[in-house]
Amino acid sequence: MIRAAREAALPFVSELSRRRLLSLTAATAGGVAASSLLPPSVLAAVAEPARPGGLHAIEHVVILMQENRSFDTYYGSLRGVRGFGDRSALELPNGQPVFAQPNGDKTILPFSARAAAAQANRPGSDIQYLGSLPHGWTDGQQAWAGGWNDGWIAAKSAATMAYYDRRDIPFQYELADTFTLCDAYHCSMFGPTNPNRLYLWSGNVGFEADGRRVVGNDAYDEDNHPGYTWTSYPERLERAGVSWQTYQEWDNYQDNGIEFFASFKAIARKALGGKFKSLTSFYEAVGAAEPAEREKLLAELDNGVKTLPLAERQLYRRGLRRTPPGTLASSFRADVEAGRLPKVSYLVPSAVDSEHPSASSPAASAALVYDVLDALASSPQVWARTAVFLTYDEYDGYFDHVAPPVPPRSRTEEFYEGKPLGLGFRVPMTVISPWSIGGYVSSETFDHTSVVRFLERWTGVREPNISPWRRTVSGDLLSAFDFRRPATRPALTTPAPVPAAVPRWRAQPPAVGERPRQEPGTRPSRPLPHRPTATAKVRGHELIITLRDNGARGSHFAIHRYGGDRTPPVHVDVLGTHEERLPIVGGRYRVAVHGPAGYRWWFTR
Repeated sequence: MIRAAREAALPFVSELSRRRLLSLTAATAGGVAASSLLPPSVLAAVAEPARPGGLHAIEHVVILMQENRSFDTYYGSLRGVRGFGDRSALELPNGQPVFAQPNGDKTILPFSARAAAAQANRPGSDIQYLGSLPHGWTDGQQAWAGGWNDGWIAAKSAATMAYYDRRDIPFQYELADTFTLCDAYHCSMFGPTNPNRLYLWSGNVGFEADGRRVVGNDAYDEDNHPGYTWTSYPERLERAGVSWQTYQEWDNYQDNGIEFFASFKAIARKALGGKFKSLTSFYEAVGAAEPAEREKLLAELDNGVKTLPLAERQLYRRGLRRTPPGTLASSFRADVEAGRLPKVSYLVPSAVDSEHPSASSPAASAALVYDVLDALASSPQVWARTAVFLTYDEYDGYFDHVAPPVPPRSRTEEFYEGKPLGLGFRVPMTVISPWSIGGYVSSETFDHTSVVRFLERWTGVREPNISPWRRTVSGDLLSAFDFRRPATRPALTTPAPVPAAVPRWRAQPPAVGERPRQEPGTRPSRPLPHRPTATAKVRGHELIITLRDNGARGSHFAIHRYGGDRTPPVHVDVLGTHEERLPIVGGRYRVAVHGPAGYRWWFTR
């Protein structure tokens, strides 16, 4: 059943979330930490010194992956990050900056969602409910446009260029100003939710039963999909004796990726006793049932779980168990308070809390994140030992100006239909912990496999599904932390209240646009492992470009050639020295070399 139908099947979830939002807004309006939307417990916790001990000071990792937001849509206007003021932004073949996206014989620039609401005679609060855009494999490739990143309007519509600023998503901005925001964190592929989440749950995507690469949401047909047969990372944690837990409600928006693995599907079907083919179908029936029938169905499932062999029962309770609507945060809090929090926690919100543009909102997600952080910080001993990764599975078709790194052609395992799987476009990642306080930006290249690699470093449990190229191009998120020096909490600004929900809508650009401005000022940055340089010389009819990186792990370079046809960029991964030879036609050339973290070199004659 498609997601829209499932949302209709569980209407009571929205009301529960609205009540939580009203509670949060009332607390702020009532003078509790009036200058901040963060929980008072978090404000107290960030004032405490970080626990020493380096990486091993961390005892718990909490992973909350939300839905469908691009980096520029959220943080293009935030000070001190690679946003709308990017001085090394890609130049398009027509000579325009990448921000001026072609629309026939005209261009469309990023525009304020708030201004679009005013233009449509809507209140500014309506921007919380912008609708979803195309975000599949085909239109993702179309937007990327072979590396020129100028196909957004044709692939997604003009609404793709809408963005938020600090007034619109104050909670998200305050998190970025308090902790560490990654501005080079990419989703893992040019595709929708499920394949991107598979990178988080298993480090890679494999193949469907018919031989096609997993680039779509085929697994959402849970009753008929056979399941994926490669090993998930939670299964590796289980075998290694590392505790883990998935927290989710009856409606998990089909975002719990391990439910699509054949091993977990088999366990679920055993527990269901043949009456239902999937847990999603079961909980849809539960949500639609009258109270007496609902209790009967839940009791039958409990009995089915009890009949499972011990190992399968453990996997069910850790990976598949769901709790009633509105209880994700309270279930998590109960484990924190009881000292039961596992080493690795995966939080999978319901549709209304997921931040997805078609089902949720930034405000609804803020309420959930507030509750989760408050649960941790209200137990100071747990907060002092915990790192939270707050990120997004993919970009929902909303514009991001940074063309992502993609593999060279020699990495055939990273291609499908002659096109690179990824990396995909940038999405936000906020690292929340005692060791990432201070309003920092980390500009090292990351993707969803970086979360798994952090867990590898921390637990010692390796994930062999991660490809060699991913390990080359993406880091392991350690650089987002500082385990050596105490952090200083920055000054915070007063956020706006949370608005009431309205029907979804698409923002439209103004008749005459102008390039948006980024907030003035800078922010401290985390150290980079990249040490890129590029030089060039002419020899005969060739331009010889020498790329170097003698840093800790090398750099990805993209070489863009201008003049004549739209020659695809050349992609090179360099640790040490590499030479790239380009032909010179007519005695003239114009070449831009883009490296990591906004490094750029021009060679022209």
